[in-house]
Parts: sequence; C-alpha cells; structure tokens
Amino acid sequence: MRASKGDRLVQHGRVVGQHDQVSEVVEVLGHEGNPPYRVRFQDGHEAIMSPGPDCQVEHHQEERPR
Repeated sequence: MRASKGDRLVQHGRVVGQHDQVSEVVEVLGHEGNPPYRVRFQDGHEAIMSPGPDCQVEHHQEERPR
C-alpha cells in the first residue's frame, strides 16, 4: 500500500452496521509512500496509522487548470 499527502484512507467497517472511517493523509512517515501515515479524521483528531487489509487508499487527484 502506497499513499501520498492528500490521499484518503478508507477503513471499512468490520461488522454489519458499522460505518466506514475516512481519514486524510497529512504526512507519510514511511519510505517511498509506505506506512505508517499521520492521518486526520473528519472530526479533526490526528493519529498515526499502519493500515491493514480492511483499508483502501483513494488517491488525491489535483485539479488541473482550465
């Protein structure tokens, strides 16, 4: 798994009725985009994460000028 600053990590719920947890990568602490990552959750708190198999990376796509 590789991520860059600005990407989103989506941690899928593990049980029925549990919502996905979405966070934004604010810093990559590993080598060449590898974990761990410093992430910011939607409520504003930050944590260090090494995502497991229940996570996926949504890569940030910069807007191109028109």
